[in-house]
Amino acid sequence: MIKLLIFDLDGTLADTGQDITNALNYALEPFGVREYSVDETKAMVGSGISILLASLIPDDSKAAVAISNSKGQKPEDLVLNRFLEYYDNHLIENTVAYPYIKETLSKLSDYKKAVLSNKREVYSKRVLQGLDILQYFDLVWGSDSVREKKPSPVPVFDMMEQFSASRDETVLIGDSNYDIEAGKAAGITVIGVTYGFRSREFLKDADHMIDRFDELLHVLSDLNQMG
Repeated sequence: MIKLLIFDLDGTLADTGQDITNALNYALEPFGVREYSVDETKAMVGSGISILLASLIPDDSKAAVAISNSKGQKPEDLVLNRFLEYYDNHLIENTVAYPYIKETLSKLSDYKKAVLSNKREVYSKRVLQGLDILQYFDLVWGSDSVREKKPSPVPVFDMMEQFSASRDETVLIGDSNYDIEAGKAAGITVIGVTYGFRSREFLKDADHMIDRFDELLHVLSDLNQMG
């Protein structure tokens, strides 16, 4: 029987794309790069914002050189600080829960439920609180509260240990290749959601796919019957 459900956040429980995009474009503005669309941002995020932002600073940016020379501040530090400054103040202006999230979570009281996000823990909790779904989760971990981030299976193992759940008792639900890779490496069942930030091709290694969040109820019922 399934005991523990581990959920990704961005692209799985909440559509955070617009607010992340706005913060990303604000952060990059001093470097003279073009603005990114929501779809472009959704295709890039997942491994952690620090790595993404640093990768988007042009190597030959005159602004980057000027910032380094004038203040001795690394461009990657400036861009991250600007992102966090903006995101902290605009965290859920446009963010919404995906359809059927709250009503489905309310029907999963028989399971332990955790959120494992590559977003920082404080922001993860604030998003969940702002969407009025934080109360459904027993544990929330972010990128700064784990030993290793997804796609490493280490945080999955740590969560399983926290709840004394075996591989056969644990399911991970996510929308990206990082979720799929982490779950498969941990040897647990993985459910990919097709409505999130990644297309189906990134979810091809998932054990199951759902097009709507409430379909999770049927998949879990089938898994429990098989078990």
